[in-house]
Amino acid sequence: MSKVSVFGAGAWGSTLAQVLCDAGNEVLLWGRKDEVVNEINSKHTNSKYIGQNVLPTELRATTDLEEAFAFSKSYVLAIPSQQLRATLQLWKPYFSDDCLIVSTLKGIEISSQMRMTEVMEDVIGKHRIALITGPNLADELILRQPAGAVAAATNQATSEEVRALFRTPYYRVYTSVDLLGCELAGAIKNVIALAVGISIGMGFGENTQAMLITRGLNEVARLCAAHGADPLSAAGLAGMGDLVATCGSPLSRNRTFGELLGSTGSMDAALGKWDKTVEGVSSSGAIVEIAHRVGIEVPVIESVADIVNGSLTPAAALQRLMEITTKAENFIR
Repeated sequence: MSKVSVFGAGAWGSTLAQVLCDAGNEVLLWGRKDEVVNEINSKHTNSKYIGQNVLPTELRATTDLEEAFAFSKSYVLAIPSQQLRATLQLWKPYFSDDCLIVSTLKGIEISSQMRMTEVMEDVIGKHRIALITGPNLADELILRQPAGAVAAATNQATSEEVRALFRTPYYRVYTSVDLLGCELAGAIKNVIALAVGISIGMGFGENTQAMLITRGLNEVARLCAAHGADPLSAAGLAGMGDLVATCGSPLSRNRTFGELLGSTGSMDAALGKWDKTVEGVSSSGAIVEIAHRVGIEVPVIESVADIVNGSLTPAAALQRLMEITTKAENFIR
């Protein structure tokens, strides 16, 4: 049995804490809010984030940051991606040199265009850092429905260590040493899901969705290849798998907000009816900058970024996409 500290008592942190308990680990869940932590400890529920689903009785929660860091040397981070840098700057003294840090974050830092694991190294220095990613919707995984994921790191030993922490009869975890590719794919799919949602909100059907998903996947693969990652990571659970789940499910915030954006026709109108974080909105512009930096054309991602920044309406963005000259369909060219 391993000890694991999970940071973030929202829907995803609570769900992964359950997975880790089911995998036979001793788990301590850290949260900011007293009422959430008290409910987890007394009722074994977290009604604000996961409804009335019952968490394992052996799961403990705390608001004491020092206690959470002292509990183990395996840290799972499930906090908002755009708050990562500021949070780590406060937490930096607590990370030991020999700890294992597992990121669950999918996004690109807006100000620096860094991936989340790059932000971690930039703030706290070199550590053993890994990623758990894949087509995992919290509302389904909390019910212990069968799912798959990828434990990615820069070396096989670390990825296997993370796989062992999370593997359960219902959570099938594979390994990868392509941390960069898996992380990029996980961040970019949020933007493609926004595009799919926008098309649904505009009243278009499966043909349009399939075109956006497939061409979006091509953009993911080309961006991965341009950064020296394995373009085939885009065809695995971290890429295609996550893309299918995020684009196809009404449980996905990115797709759902995209539908609202497509039906209202503007960011201002959509935001007026929405109060949750949508990672694709935050990172779309940064991903365009990353693509331009390595000379890669990403018309689907660019269209979403232009809708988000207000320079194009959804209708104008789709028209621009459809007017692009088509060439040979190649996976990574």
